[in-house]
Amino acid sequence: MQLWLCPLLAFLLGSIPFGLLIAKAKGIDIRQHGSGNIGATNVLRVVGKKYGITCLILDALKGLIPTIIGISLIRFAGMKNPMMISALDPFSAEFPMLTAQVMQVITGLCAILGHNYSPWVGFKGGKGIATSAGVLIAMMPAAIVILLIVWLLVFLISRYVSLASIVTAAVLPLITLWGSWFHGKIQNGTWNKPLFVFTIIIAVLAIWKHRSNIQRLRQGTENRFQRKPKPGHV
Repeated sequence: MQLWLCPLLAFLLGSIPFGLLIAKAKGIDIRQHGSGNIGATNVLRVVGKKYGITCLILDALKGLIPTIIGISLIRFAGMKNPMMISALDPFSAEFPMLTAQVMQVITGLCAILGHNYSPWVGFKGGKGIATSAGVLIAMMPAAIVILLIVWLLVFLISRYVSLASIVTAAVLPLITLWGSWFHGKIQNGTWNKPLFVFTIIIAVLAIWKHRSNIQRLRQGTENRFQRKPKPGHV
């Protein structure tokens, strides 16, 4: 039951268009403003900072929660993940390592696909960065710290949210591979190959969803976050 229920739950949770709902509560159809995207960045620009941050957190949670449930219910012998919920132990099932790893990855991927291609908004959606971050926090919590540093550095240097997201997506598979090598898992043959393939897939998905941003970056017309001038300064 876990093998099909977890991915289905992940897709349904991932498909909730929080950005659209938050903006509509303020009387705004977010699809008709800014970039037209229902993600947190556009909500922040159009509706306001606190609404954008709320959307960011909710979009991350809809990746985090179903993935944590997935890794808690679909297990293999010797599996260790600090994000597993012990209260779900009675409902979990043990599978061969490769089967469990593949299904955990599919669960996380379904949450991202639900966000990117939500059936509630005509199979359209956001770019999946926040939801992918939620999935990665559940599956590889240590790596998210490195990814956050990469994102912040690129953003602070460029002031482009899109560029920071694209670069972070591109380095994700490399960080995953380095982490497996650093912990000796590649050397002893126990590294999570499905997870590595998963990071390649979500990196490609994220960059593909940013293709319009890439075009605007090349043309010099991409929106850049500017620091607001201090009071008294022109």
